[in-house]
Amino acid sequence: MDFKDYYKTLGLEPGADDKAVKAAYRKLARKYHPDVSKEKDAENKFKEVAEAYEVLKSAEKRAEYDELRQYAKQGRPFEPPPGWQSQAHAGFADSMDGDSEFSDFFESLFGAAGRSHRGGRSGARRGQDVEMELALLLEETLADETKTIAFQLPQYSPDGQPLPALNKTLNVKIPRGVSNGERIRLKGQGAPGLGGGANGDLYLIIRFVPHPLFDVEGHNLILTVPLAPWEAVLGGQVTVPTLTGKINLRIPANTQSGQRLRIKGKGLLSKSGEPGDLYALFKIVIPPQTDEPARALWAQLAEQAAFNPRAQWSQ
Repeated sequence: MDFKDYYKTLGLEPGADDKAVKAAYRKLARKYHPDVSKEKDAENKFKEVAEAYEVLKSAEKRAEYDELRQYAKQGRPFEPPPGWQSQAHAGFADSMDGDSEFSDFFESLFGAAGRSHRGGRSGARRGQDVEMELALLLEETLADETKTIAFQLPQYSPDGQPLPALNKTLNVKIPRGVSNGERIRLKGQGAPGLGGGANGDLYLIIRFVPHPLFDVEGHNLILTVPLAPWEAVLGGQVTVPTLTGKINLRIPANTQSGQRLRIKGKGLLSKSGEPGDLYALFKIVIPPQTDEPARALWAQLAEQAAFNPRAQWSQ
């Protein structure tokens, strides 16, 4: 019997932590899921990934597997340590998710767990957790929003074979103040359980839709405000947009390109309901075209101002 390197199956180094194991499994499970994958031999690879994750997903199970790895010698048939078969590994059977059929290697080493799975268990098994991204406009984060989402849930027969995906639609209330990348858990809205087991959970990953005007820095917003040269020198008022409407903004005289002006309370909301700020980032621009009379005035201004913006280079 050849030894199965479950770390290699998940693309991990021995000693990887629980977070790395979980992340690797999710990535590969999505890649090789038979319902959606176009990869060659996707179904068998999906089963291999599920088996590796079953063993490595908890510290206790991984410790037992690491003990076995010490007895594996490259290029030689694998033999478990003396007395291994008499050790109690039934705990594996109680925690298996039933997502796929496990190998003879798994069954021979973990005894009752492998056999009970291959024969199908009458006990309840919890459904699979599901993740999906939910796109939100920045404006939608300022108030409680109800969004209609449509998604698919994986289904499996009692013996672990994939079934056609289940289409589902939900009206979901999105709390105000959510942040980009935040995970929202919807309990029991994941894949259906088996044998009367509980449903898995649905996790919504919030992704902000890029805004044509505003950049996001935490709960603050950045708005680039173009200024004509005379507006920057003379100052005055300009009308600028915010997420809740337009406001008049006073521009100080002699404003420099790259200077920022804080507009309090016009950013995104935090969880506590406190708003962030909007920062106006000034950018001086010149007219795209200049006729001869205008060029003459610019030349006259240059002569009268006698200003060298690079004077510091000679210091």
